[in-house]
Amino acid sequence: MNHFLLPEGSNVGIQAASFGVNAMELLINAMIKQGASRNNLHAKVFGGARMIAGLSDVGAKNATFVLGFLREEGITCTGQSLGGTQARRVEFWPADGRARQKLLGETVQAIVEKPPVVKSGNEVELF
Repeated sequence: MNHFLLPEGSNVGIQAASFGVNAMELLINAMIKQGASRNNLHAKVFGGARMIAGLSDVGAKNATFVLGFLREEGITCTGQSLGGTQARRVEFWPADGRARQKLLGETVQAIVEKPPVVKSGNEVELF
């Protein structure tokens, strides 16, 4: 099982995908070391929710990344539950590949306010 969240921002660009690639490659390599055959790998994908309303949809970017990664690597996705606004609790039974999820809570409503600017005596702005 793997869980990752790609970083976001204007200056992370291509670097962001490397976090997901690294996490996926570590998982795949660990399974191969335990005797798995890369040709027999299958995946089930959960997550990608928009957890905080009003902010960017990093969950959708994560979902797009992982589905693209699986496609590029030739790994079949046998099930998925992506998107929405709720967190998921996932249970996985590796012996037979079964998985189940429970949707949790609701979206957190973000209150984004610009912090007040406090000026000190020497005209330096503090945030």
